[in-house]
Amino acid sequence: MPNIADFYFYQRRSPMLEIEQKFRIPDQSQLLAQLEQIGAEQGATLDQEDYYFAHPSRNFVETDEALRIRRIGTENHITYKGPKRATVSKIRKEIELAFETGPEALAQLKEMLELLGFQPVRNVKKQRTPYSFHHEQRHFEITIDEVEGLGTFAEVETLAEEEELEQAEAAVIQLAEQLGLSSPIRTSYLGMLMQQAEDS
Repeated sequence: MPNIADFYFYQRRSPMLEIEQKFRIPDQSQLLAQLEQIGAEQGATLDQEDYYFAHPSRNFVETDEALRIRRIGTENHITYKGPKRATVSKIRKEIELAFETGPEALAQLKEMLELLGFQPVRNVKKQRTPYSFHHEQRHFEITIDEVEGLGTFAEVETLAEEEELEQAEAAVIQLAEQLGLSSPIRTSYLGMLMQQAEDS
């Protein structure tokens, strides 16, 4: 049975489609009870910081793309996210690659991107607690995120090939409903923070 580490490895090595639903959760107790009931496997809480960059000649706001460096503890990853598809869930292509660990490697990659013309946009900091769940030959990750400046959220996610997209999205929606989650949010944490800054 896949575990959380397998999920991250699968995500990094394969340019799959990411199917995700995000929810704001004012109270974690009900969700935690549901996760225990279905037998989801809890992973270690992770300290994450995401660094987003603007393209020198392409407007990522208009194209609905993203380029991100993510620090998970001492681990580093660089991620491309493609445009979101017009569905209830957030569906997009994601390509994620790990690179050398540690703050020095992180600083060097940030400097390299800036030298190439990419401009820092904003950082997103969060504490993420992942849960792994396997059901009907599909692996899911459910996360509880404490996002600095925004509050607490839950995400339900799986990865799929193009040909199995419809079934995968239906499975994500069904699992979210089983967990008592409603009113999905399609806006990213970055988008929420930027909108919050504009409104203040």
